[in-house]
Amino acid sequence: MSEYPHVYDVKMDLYQDWLNTVQEVFRGSGSPLPEDLTDEEVSIAYFLQTAPSEEAAEQLAASNEKRLRTIQQTILDRIDDVIAPDIHKRTGYEGTQYHFQWVYQQGEHIVENHSQYRIPL
Repeated sequence: MSEYPHVYDVKMDLYQDWLNTVQEVFRGSGSPLPEDLTDEEVSIAYFLQTAPSEEAAEQLAASNEKRLRTIQQTILDRIDDVIAPDIHKRTGYEGTQYHFQWVYQQGEHIVENHSQYRIPL
């Protein structure tokens, strides 16, 4: 019998976290993006900074969204058998509420805010 309750309250939207960071970077650069842009337009604007074409930026934007949504689904799929036990083991956090966020701090990470557990990407 496992010592974990197997019922978790998980808050997470990694793609929205990434989009919020992109908007903050543009604001910080002195060139804020218009507030009425769609999520896709924000993402494309970000990738247009380095992509050789708008088509390439669109492909990078779609690929990035898929990547972040896949990571999020993997966390949800593995919360019970891998993530929660590892958080408990590494941090001592024994709660059932988890708030995962995408952050960029010297590279991409997923941080669980209650325990400060960090998953480098």
